[in-house]
Amino acid sequence: MTDVVADRRALYSAAEFRRRALHQMGGPVDVSWREHGDHILNPEIVAEVETFKLRDAAVLVPVVDDGDEAMVIFTQRTATLRKHSGQIAFPGGKIDGEEETPEQAAMREADEEIGLKGPFVETVGRLPVYLASTGFRITPVLAVVKRGFELKLNPDEVDDVFEVPLSFLMAPGNHVRDKRVIDGLDRHFYRMPYETRMIWGITAGIVRTLYERLYA
Repeated sequence: MTDVVADRRALYSAAEFRRRALHQMGGPVDVSWREHGDHILNPEIVAEVETFKLRDAAVLVPVVDDGDEAMVIFTQRTATLRKHSGQIAFPGGKIDGEEETPEQAAMREADEEIGLKGPFVETVGRLPVYLASTGFRITPVLAVVKRGFELKLNPDEVDDVFEVPLSFLMAPGNHVRDKRVIDGLDRHFYRMPYETRMIWGITAGIVRTLYERLYA
C-alpha cells in the first residue's frame, strides 16, 4: 500500500479492514491454512487432526465500523456448554448440510447466539480454514458491521458479549505464545490478554491468522 493511500485511510478503520479483506495476501484461502496461525506451531497435532472425520463449521469475525477505530465483537460462551464452555469465541457453529454456505451459517449463528441481524452485516471475505482438535473444520467469515444493531443474547449459549479494538488485536506484541502438555504432546497456542478477558485457543489462532493475512 502506498503512503498516499495510507494517508487517506486510518489503518484500523472498518474501511481499511474491508479493503484488506478483499485483497488479502498469503495464498489462496483453500490451500494455505497450514501456513498460518497456530497451525505452524503444532505440526504433529495438525497431522493427527487431518486424519479425523471433520465436521464443517463457520464463525463470523464481526468488525464494527466505528470510524478510524474499528471494534471486534466477541462472545463469552456459557459454562454449561459441552465443548469450549466458558471460553471467548466468535459467533458461529456447524454448517447445516451441503447447501448452506459458510457465510450463511456464520450469519445464522450470529443471529441465533447474539441477535446480530443480517441487514447490519456485510461479509467481505474468508480466512483459511482452522482445523480444531475437537473435530471441526472451521471457516472464519470476515464481516463489517454497521452501528445501530441491538444485541439479544441466547442464554443457553452466550453469557456475555464485548468488543475489542481491532488495533489491539492486530498488534503482534499482544500475541503471547504459550504451551500446554496435552496427551503427552506440547500444544503451542496464542493468548491475548485484554483487560479482564483472556482470548486464547481457537479464537486466538483465528485472530493470529487475521493478522498474518491482513496486517503483518
